[in-house]
Amino acid sequence: MIFSMKFRHITTLFLAILITIQVKAQDPQRFANEVEEITSKETVVFTGSSSVRMWKDVQSYFPSVYAINSGFGGSHYSDLLYYQKELIFDFNPDRVFIYEGDNDIADKEAPEDILLEAKELIANIKANLPDTKIYIISPKPSISRWNLHKEYESLNALLEEYCAATDGVTYVDVWNPMLNKDGEPMKDIFIEDNLHMNKKGYDIWGSVVGKFIED
Repeated sequence: MIFSMKFRHITTLFLAILITIQVKAQDPQRFANEVEEITSKETVVFTGSSSVRMWKDVQSYFPSVYAINSGFGGSHYSDLLYYQKELIFDFNPDRVFIYEGDNDIADKEAPEDILLEAKELIANIKANLPDTKIYIISPKPSISRWNLHKEYESLNALLEEYCAATDGVTYVDVWNPMLNKDGEPMKDIFIEDNLHMNKKGYDIWGSVVGKFIED
């Protein structure tokens, strides 16, 4: 008798759960508000090397858009070219912010050669995503790589000139905002390696990039 009562109780509970699942499965409208919130926002891809990859809370800086971080550490422009479909095209973004060149310079690649790779990547984006706005974030200054600052400045000058002459491509200068009054990298915006940024560093990036997202 007790077993029978327990069995009926379990059966009733199981049926209730099953009915609940079926009702929910038949009511996709319960997600309507959530889907509307996502699909009504611009999709913005942030991609490039570790300075992007480590920007874990990028979405919190730009709540008005749907921010996707597809950064991958240690990468060069050539690497992003290789993975351009997976990391950019497949997301079909309204805007894409690209951060490369930092490791390229550190690995002794010439600024002129880096520019050629950047041009190839941008041409491919334009061909595959003609309505996507493209933003090139300047390689940043850092304490650990300050011995190469002239090479970085040369690359940034080339990128800025190219962006200014190319429709649909915008140069985003994070180099100058990260320098102190003596024209050197700020000391308190990096983690222990003096290369990657802490919260204060990303706050600078958020302020700079935000002006372009809200335009």
